[in-house]
Amino acid sequence: MVTCYLGIGSNLGNRKKNIKTAIKMLDGTRGIKVDKASRLFETKPVGGPPQPKFLNGALKIKTSLSPEGLLMALQDIEDKLGRVRTVKNGPRTIDLDILFFGSKIINKKNLKIPHPRLIEREFALRPLRDLIKRKGL
Repeated sequence: MVTCYLGIGSNLGNRKKNIKTAIKMLDGTRGIKVDKASRLFETKPVGGPPQPKFLNGALKIKTSLSPEGLLMALQDIEDKLGRVRTVKNGPRTIDLDILFFGSKIINKKNLKIPHPRLIEREFALRPLRDLIKRKGL
């Protein structure tokens, strides 16, 4: 099992419910165990068209999946929760990003770990800091 950190966010519909549902779906996915969740933070959207504010959080998980397998599982959950990919950085019911996958560094066309713009994204860093404060990383 590898320890991973995910970013989670929503800015359409019932944002809090979307996030809670996604966490339950993650925890119910074979090969994924949700270990801990940060608090949720309301943030302004970065890039993309005008859109509602996000609720963002971070998750610590353990997984036996490969990085590509985890990505497929996250995209499947996003699809099931109604995420539509029509506009880059557009509004979404749910957004799940792999921030870290153990100590792996991956630079493929469809998968970059650690997340390439993480250092610029306060909406992802703030929840990660919250996880650290909650002990047990």
